[in-house]
This record gives sequence, structure tokens and C-alpha cells, in this order.
Amino acid sequence: MLLQHATLFIITFYCPFNAKKVYLHMHKEIIRREVPVDVPLLPDTPAFLSRIYASRGVTDASELALVLRHLAPSDTFKDINQAVAVIASCVMSGQKIIVVGDFDADGATSTTLAVEALTAMGAQSCDYLVPDRFKFGYGLTPEIVELAAQQNPDLIITVDNGVSSFEGVALAKSLGIQVVVTDHHLPAEHLPDADAIVNPAQSDCGFLSKNLAGVGVIFYVLSALRSRLRQLNWFENQGIAEPNLADYLDLVALGTVADLVPLDYNNRILVEQGIRRIRAGRARPGILALFEVAGREYKNAVASDMGFVVGPRLNAAGRLNDMSLGIECLRSHDMLDAKQRAFELHSLNSERRQIEDEMRRDAEASLAAIDTEEEDRWGVVLFEPHWHQGVIGILASRVKEKLHRPVIAFAPESDDPENTEFLKGSARSIPGLHMRDALDLIAKRHPEILQKFGGHAMAAGMTLRYEHLAQFASAFDAIVRELLVASDLQAVLYSDGELAAQDLTERNVDLLQRAGPWGQQFPEPAFDGVAIVASQRVLKDKHLKLVLDFGGGQLFDAIQFSSPFVAEGLAGSLKQVRVLYRPSINEFRGRRSVQLMIDYMEPVHA
Repeated sequence: MLLQHATLFIITFYCPFNAKKVYLHMHKEIIRREVPVDVPLLPDTPAFLSRIYASRGVTDASELALVLRHLAPSDTFKDINQAVAVIASCVMSGQKIIVVGDFDADGATSTTLAVEALTAMGAQSCDYLVPDRFKFGYGLTPEIVELAAQQNPDLIITVDNGVSSFEGVALAKSLGIQVVVTDHHLPAEHLPDADAIVNPAQSDCGFLSKNLAGVGVIFYVLSALRSRLRQLNWFENQGIAEPNLADYLDLVALGTVADLVPLDYNNRILVEQGIRRIRAGRARPGILALFEVAGREYKNAVASDMGFVVGPRLNAAGRLNDMSLGIECLRSHDMLDAKQRAFELHSLNSERRQIEDEMRRDAEASLAAIDTEEEDRWGVVLFEPHWHQGVIGILASRVKEKLHRPVIAFAPESDDPENTEFLKGSARSIPGLHMRDALDLIAKRHPEILQKFGGHAMAAGMTLRYEHLAQFASAFDAIVRELLVASDLQAVLYSDGELAAQDLTERNVDLLQRAGPWGQQFPEPAFDGVAIVASQRVLKDKHLKLVLDFGGGQLFDAIQFSSPFVAEGLAGSLKQVRVLYRPSINEFRGRRSVQLMIDYMEPVHA
């Protein structure tokens, strides 16, 4: 069915309020993080950094020792011994193994890690499949099992998926294929009938860190497998050099940060150790090449580069094409080959940005046209028949940041613009609303609506029929109202307080950037203050470059990317502002200087 005038009907019906006002003028409350009284000064750590650590729950120097020997032990993982026994048997008997991954950065790094490490351990026949999101969808579907079965595998190992793949696992088992599931997504009440399921999110799994990404889970499984093979004298008997799994930590760091899992102590160890290898040039050529095409210096790599530089270029393959492009870039052992593949990913990412910009303009234009008297929607549902299903997750995230509402963006499942029978949705949540739990409530109360769904607290995916979209939008709004209170809809930004001008030095900024790794639930330090705008100019018609004076006459360069003041034509009118910023180092033509990255800014009126 071809939808006529879909923008006007769908967006007007589902979305919340005068979005032009909300998008560009929404006030955000800045709250300073609480710091315990009598914060102990950590050894060799400045007082301001000790306070930052304390506000994130780190008050003991031992929690800053991000060394591999402090990783949580694997023996508390449910089913890990069973999984290792199955995989070891296949490796030692020369049986065929197929790794089935996912089409995001976590899935790509997990797949690369599994295939490369299993091959290094002596697996004679190990290959991979990654579902094409446009043909097969997510996970170990029956269609993927049928495709895998053409290669006559003895074992399928899922990475970053599988815990909800009931039909796929059942089909594989009926074909005589063993299945080991490694995943980190939240399971349903019942589990697939796999030979082993290794997933820290299982309620009865005793593993100490519940926040592993998919790449972290398979890293643990492979570490335990190496130990088992060593005990069996496999490497010695086969004349194989025992692989050092620490050499794969660049992949673990990339997948962990890009998947936005919380950086608890265990994950910080994995990420820090991986980033140290990248800075030392010991990463695989594909990762170094992705830094190069992005114009970044790998020697200065920080965790945010995984999420905002390397990760998006890798994800572009799965969003627009085939994640095999990304996996082959990561698997490349030749720098010239890796650069060619990285450039292709870079080009895809540029195309993704163009598509995203067009979709965002669609959403903003429709939202701005909404009648201001219409009932406010707490849960926002967006749909356009021409939207690209590979980019709706990014769109939902962008709109969520603007509106501070849970947002779900839909696109047709089919590439045929006249076929909108089934829709794919991508959801992004705000603090206080567990998205997967919300979808689970909808599924229980309205079992006819959702075809399938899955995900995490802050992000999820789903499929439904177009005919159920209006009913779903109403049900979603009702659930959001049930689970949240009005104060949850007030956007809140957290600050580490004011930072004295004399502390904004290159040395301290370098120290801050290397003091992480910073990321989800261990946020990069941000500071707030009131400053006089000494000068301002617009860059590329959307960014605002400023020179700020916080008092005392010392001037600091600052920039606000995609500034709403530029979009509203207010650039040049700012006199005094309150800003929330993150200090960074700007390197230009060999000159280094402190630059403030503005996350939020509002005028201060006399």
C-alpha cells in the first residue's frame, strides 16, 4: 500500500507539541554532581580530579588500576564450561564452525574476534555470516540458518545475538547443527533450546559484571576456550603458537564503547587496555586505517573516538550496505588493503550523514507544523514511508536528545516504497524508562500489535504491521505516562562544577582525557560557568565559534556544533552566556591550545 500524505497524518497524529519551540529553545536544567564530604586525595592525582572520580563512586586508588589481572573471573559465567566443551570438541576434531554476528559495530567486532581467534587456535574451518538487515533482519533467524546449512556446519556460534532466536535455534538443532549462543541482550522468560547460552543478563548468571557488550562476552568465552585447549596440550601437540588474546583487545574496546554499554570497572579495564594498544600502534590495520580516513591521530586515541569516529564509520556498512564490508576491514592484515576498505566505509558514512540530515529535516518540519493546542505526547512515534530503516536508530536518538522524550522512529521493512505492510522501529529512551520492559508491557497487554521486539534499557528494536501503528502509538504513550512522572521529562545535564581558569591548562586537559576511559555511566567530565562572549562567528552555516572570558581576562576558544542559535538566526546577539562544556585540545598546524566543546548554552540576561 502506498501512503499518500503520510507525513501530515502520521506525524501530526503521533507527535507531541510545538516542536519548533521545543527543538530550539528547550531549557535544560544543569545539576552539579554530588561529591562526598572529605573526599580522599588519590595518590598522584590533582584535587579536582579526585573530586571527579569521587562523584562517580571511585574513592580508592585500587579502582584506578585498570589492569587485566583485575578482570572478573570467567568461572562464574553460567554455561561457559558447557560452551567451551562444545567449541573445543569442534576445534579439535576439525569440524566446520560458522559464526553468526550482528550488523552493528559490536556485532562486527565480535564476529572478527571470534573468527580470527578460533582460527589462531587451530580451527580448520571457521567462517561467518552476518544477516543483511534489509533481507533477514536481526539475529539467528530461520532464513540465516538455512543459508548457513548450505555450508554443512557442525556448530553455529552466535555473537551479540541469539538469546531471542527461538525459531532459528530450533531449526538448526533439527538439522543436526549444534548451537552455542553468546549474547548480552536481555532474555525473555524462556530461552532457546541451544547447547549452551552464555549471557551475563540471565538472572541466574553469577558473573560479576552484567554490562559486558557482545564482544566482551565472546572474549571471555574464547579466553576460557584457550585455557581448556592449553590443559589438553592442544597447542603443543599441534605445534601451534598459543595466541595472546590481549592482542584482540583493540576490537573489544571498539565494540564496547560503540555499543554504549555502561563502563563499569570491568569494562573500563577492557577498554583502557584496548586503547593503550591502539595508541601504541599495536591495533589491527583496519582500526588504524579508520582513524586515518577520519583525520584522527591514533596515537592520541581516547574512548570517545571509538564512539564518534571509528564506530560510526564501521556502523555505516551495516546501516546502508552489508556489514561484511566492515568485518573484512577489521580482518585485513595488510595496511594498503585496510586503507582501501576504510575509505569505502568512510564514503558510506558520508552517505549515511546525508540521509540522516534529510530524515531529520522531515521530522523537524512536520513537528514544527503541529497545532500547539494538541494533547502533549510523552512517548513520541515517528514514521515516513520513504525513511531508510538503517538510519532510523540515529534519527530516534537525535529527536530524543532534542525533545527529551522516549522516541521510536519507524520505516518500511521492505525496500519497495509501495509495500508498507510491515514496519521496522528503532527506539531510544530517557533515564527512568526501561525501553525493553516498556515494549514487553505493550506485548502482554496488546499481544496483537508487536510481531517481535528486543533490546536494552535505553535502546530497542521492533517489527509491527502498518495497520497497528496508530494503536501502538497510543499504547506506547500510555505506557510512558504510566512509568514516568512529569519531572522525568525535564531535560537534565550534569556538571562537575566550575573549573577555575588557571586549571584550564593543556596539561590538565590532557590529564582529564587520559583519566578515563569515559563513557556510559562513567561520563566524561563537564563543567559549567558564566562567561562574557568576547567574539563569535558562524562556521559552515551551522556551528558557532566563540571566544569566552570567564573573568580575569583570560580568553578561551569554544565551539558549539550544530548550534540552535545559528539555526534560529541568533548568532551574533549573545553577550553573556551560561555554558556547559568539556575541555579539549585543539591541534592546528602544529599548535596546541585548549578549546571548550559546548554541550549546552543559554543567554544570561542582566
